[in-house]
Amino acid sequence: MNHILLLHGAIGAIDQVQPLQSILEKELTVHTLNFNGHGGTAFANEFSIGQFATEVADYIRQLGLAPVHIFGYSMGGYVAMYLAAKEPGLVKSISTLATKFYWDEAIAAKEIKMLDAEKIEEKLPAFARQLEHRHAPNNWKDLLGKTRDMLVAMGNDNPLKEEVYSTIKTPVLLMLGDRDKMVPLEETVNVYTSLPNAQMAVLPATPHPLEQVDTGQLAFQINRFIGDLG
Repeated sequence: MNHILLLHGAIGAIDQVQPLQSILEKELTVHTLNFNGHGGTAFANEFSIGQFATEVADYIRQLGLAPVHIFGYSMGGYVAMYLAAKEPGLVKSISTLATKFYWDEAIAAKEIKMLDAEKIEEKLPAFARQLEHRHAPNNWKDLLGKTRDMLVAMGNDNPLKEEVYSTIKTPVLLMLGDRDKMVPLEETVNVYTSLPNAQMAVLPATPHPLEQVDTGQLAFQINRFIGDLG
């Protein structure tokens, strides 16, 4: 049975991908991990895309999974692509959903406004409680702060430069919801056309948050993609 590693998004954790895991387990052996500082794991000395990719690489090696299929939601997809660029031997295929690949200072400034802890507590108290529970015993506000700093750094120097995509030979399935307000369709199309071995799927009636995605539809696309690879 094929193995697949599921990677959560920014300020997410393993619980974010569990609904998808429960469906994929019918066809695949599923693995999950929390990036440092997420889901109650300790913060590492470095909080960056590069460090997250190192954590994924260590996990793959420790379990002897290489090469392994990877699904990454949002930031998780970015980490997976970064890993494939740096250590292609570890990655058999990548499926992404709602991943934003293009970053600059203006985009980073816009996105970090969504990570204001005080505004979240005021306007989205239920979400604040979810974050508190999801990341305990860590302080979820510390996680937001580190994520904000990371996005600023990405805006100043995008870790995945445009010219890198043409060097990634790993089979990739890029998925985007037709109602995603964070990731423009044109951006995903540009990455798709730059990759030498890629497919693309637009999911209907699908916004950015994973919790609002039709998990059955998502699992179908992932299983179809992996099945076609043989």
